Amino acid sequence: MLSYEKRLWEEGLTYVAGVDEAGRGSLYGDVVAACVIFPPHSVVKGVNDSKKLSPKQREELYEVILRKAVAVGIGRADAAQIDRWNIRQATRMAMRQAVEQLSIRPEYILVDAEQIECPIPQLAIVRGDQQSQTIAAASIVAKVTRDRLCQQWEARDPGYGIAQHKGYATAYHRERILQLGPSPHHRRSFLGKLLQVLGEERHA
Repeated sequence: MLSYEKRLWEEGLTYVAGVDEAGRGSLYGDVVAACVIFPPHSVVKGVNDSKKLSPKQREELYEVILRKAVAVGIGRADAAQIDRWNIRQATRMAMRQAVEQLSIRPEYILVDAEQIECPIPQLAIVRGDQQSQTIAAASIVAKVTRDRLCQQWEARDPGYGIAQHKGYATAYHRERILQLGPSPHHRRSFLGKLLQVLGEERHA
């Protein structure tokens, strides 16, 4: 999990950042990106792809990451921005925002399968959250941040079960969208067939 970082540290770089996102495939709410920088040669035990960790493990590691990191940045793009630009462009914008939120400018960025529009040297790594400790840490921070937002969004848009499924396309969530209609914070560009069914039912 440290081969990319070690090579950069050995080249004399100090501030190597990892970037990842959470919520890219959700039907609802923001896509959230995080950027993390650890001190050189840091080893953070247990850090792995956030999808392979339990919610309890993620919460515990989130606190460890915040303690050990020299800088953490968060970026977000909401449903309206996702619908306006498409999910890839919105994700890249959130990632750039996360980098810009750092208190320290990174010398190099490791990104999970994306390219960020910024002048800092970077490397896009496919399945980076499984190969880079720094990207994996960013995936955990992004996931925990978004999961906590989902608790708030549950109160904002009750009835959809956002706190449980985090806005993803579970059978229950699809059923509630058909029953209630989409909220203002659902991604219309993700709801194509569901909205078609909803329209047909209303005109039946």
